[in-house]
Amino acid sequence: MEFDLGLALGLVLTALGAAAGAVLLSGVLRSRADRRDGAIFLDPQGETVFLFDGETLLDATPGARALLALSPARGGAWLRLLAYLGPRFPGVEARITELAGHGRLTLASSDENEPLLLQAELRGGVTRITIEAPSGTQRPRLDHLSQRALAEELDQLRNTVANAPLMMWRENASGDVVWANAAYLKEAADRLPPGEDLSWPLPRLFERAAAAQGASGQRQTLDRAEVTRWFDLVGFPEGEGRLLFALPADSAVQAEASLRDFMQTLAKTFAHLPTGLAIFDQHRKLALFNPALLDLTALPPDMLALKPTLFSFLDALRERQMIPEQKDYPSWRRKMLALEKAASSGLYEETWSLPGGQTYRVIGRPHPNGALALMFEDISTEMSRTRRYRADLELGQAVIDAMDEAIAVFSQAGQLVMTNTAYAALWGHDPVETVEAGGIGQLCTHWSERTAPSPIWAEAERFVTSLGERPPWNAEARLTDGRLIACHFSSLTGGATLALFRATRPDEAPARDVSPALRSA
Repeated sequence: MEFDLGLALGLVLTALGAAAGAVLLSGVLRSRADRRDGAIFLDPQGETVFLFDGETLLDATPGARALLALSPARGGAWLRLLAYLGPRFPGVEARITELAGHGRLTLASSDENEPLLLQAELRGGVTRITIEAPSGTQRPRLDHLSQRALAEELDQLRNTVANAPLMMWRENASGDVVWANAAYLKEAADRLPPGEDLSWPLPRLFERAAAAQGASGQRQTLDRAEVTRWFDLVGFPEGEGRLLFALPADSAVQAEASLRDFMQTLAKTFAHLPTGLAIFDQHRKLALFNPALLDLTALPPDMLALKPTLFSFLDALRERQMIPEQKDYPSWRRKMLALEKAASSGLYEETWSLPGGQTYRVIGRPHPNGALALMFEDISTEMSRTRRYRADLELGQAVIDAMDEAIAVFSQAGQLVMTNTAYAALWGHDPVETVEAGGIGQLCTHWSERTAPSPIWAEAERFVTSLGERPPWNAEARLTDGRLIACHFSSLTGGATLALFRATRPDEAPARDVSPALRSA
C-alpha cells in the first residue's frame, strides 16, 4: 500500500513538471514571436512591405516583389517602385524625401475605385514602405493557376508594348510622363548629356500641346544630330491623364513636300501657258486653273476660287456667252453631260464658234483618280488665217480656171498639185477624181496615149524630176483627134514645175510660141 502511494505521488509530480514545462515553453515561444513581429518574412497578413536603404532594396515581402515585377518601368527596384506609385500617389517621391524630418507619413491613392494606402517610416536609416488596402475593403484573392495565367498574359502584353517600333507614353493630369515604353525610353536616354541617367518623372520629348488641348492628332518634330524627324501624335483620354503614341511621319512629310513642290512647279508652268486650263477632281469640283482661263472666259477670280462644280462652271460660261448658243436649255444640258462623259474617256475635242466672233478649241482629257481636265485655246487668229488662206487658194483657182490654156503644176517630187478646168477638158483627166494619176510618170503615159508618138513626153518627165535651175522649153504634140498642142515647160520657185498646154484646131496655124500671159505665168 505504501508502495502504491509513492508511485502515485511520482506520477503527479511528473505531470506537474510537464505542465510547467509546457507553460514555460509557450511563454518563450510567444516572447520570441513578439520579438520577431517586425520581420517582414513572417507577416501573416500578406502585406506588401519594402525595406530600402536609400535607393537600395534590402528586403521585401513576396507580394512586394511581385509588385516590382508588375511595374512598367525598367531599372532598379527604387525606379520600378516609383513607376508604380507615381500615377497612384502624386508627388510620392518628394514626400518620401521628407521622411528625415517627419519620420512617418501616410498617403491615400487618387483612384477611388481601387483605393490604396501607403505608409512610410524611417527606422534607423532604413525606409520601410507598406502598401495596403484601407480597412473595410476586401481585396480579391486569386488561386495559383489564375495568378499564373494573368502573369503570363501580362508578360506577353509587356513584351508587345516594349518591342513596339513606335514611342508610347502616358501623361497624368499635370502633364508629367509617368510611363513609357522601350522606344520612348531609348530616345530619351540618347538625348541625355553624358553621364546622366533617366530620372522620375521621365523627360518630355514632345511639346504638350496635343495633350493639353485634347487634340486627337498633331504633327511635331524631333531634332538630333542635324536630322529632323517628323511624328504624328495621337492621344486618347485615360482617366485624368492621356495615353499618347508617336507615329513616324517622315515619309508622309516628304511626300507632301514633293507634292507641294510639284504643284508649285505646275502652277508656275500653267501660269505662262496661253491655253486656259481647268482641272476638276473626281467629284467634278474645280481643283486647279491658270490665269489664261480668266482671260479667255472672263470669269471672276473669286468665283473660280470657290471651286465650283463642272456644271456650275459651264453655266457661268453660258451666262457670259462663252459657249456656242443653243436653241433650248435642256438640250444644252444634255450636251454638257455628253461632254463630261466624252472627256472622261479622252474623246472630247470640239471647236466652239462664239457669238462674239471668237473661236475656241476645247479639249477634254481624263486625269488619274477620276479627275478631268478641260483646255481652252483661242484659235480665232488661226481660223482667220486659215480662212484667208483658203480664200486666196479659191481665188487663185478661180483665176487659173478662167484661163484658156490648160495648166498643170508639179511639186519638186513630181506630184501633180494643181490643174485648171481647161486641163481637165483638154486631156479628159480630172486629178481630183483619179488620185492614182498624180505622178509625172503616170501623166506622161496618159498624155502619150492621147497623142501621136513623140519623144517630148519622156523629155518632159526628165525635166520635171530634175533638180536645180532648168531653162524653159517649148514643144508641140498632136492629139489623136488631129489638134495640135503647143507645150511649154518652165521651173517655178521651190523646185516646182509649170506645164502649159494650148490646143489649136486642125485648120488653124500652129503657134510657135506661147502667149505672154503663159510666159509670165
